[in-house]
Amino acid sequence: MANFLFVLSQDDNEKATRCFQFAKIAHSKGHSVNIFMIDGGVLWANNERDFTEKTGTGDCPNDYFPYLVENEVPFGV
Repeated sequence: MANFLFVLSQDDNEKATRCFQFAKIAHSKGHSVNIFMIDGGVLWANNERDFTEKTGTGDCPNDYFPYLVENEVPFGV
């Protein structure tokens, strides 16, 4: 098992989507995962944020974020 730290540092929908997607993939494969939000990335900690905005590939943060919350993946802000 490996340890992963994903750092989200920008208020960008596509970057947040990929961060949450890769964290979900790593966690679902049994790895230890932590997510840390810094700089503009802290805006994703707002529970009123729209997580349904689609990226160019058609997915969105809400496709991955609920899994992370349900599985208690640690978030630092």
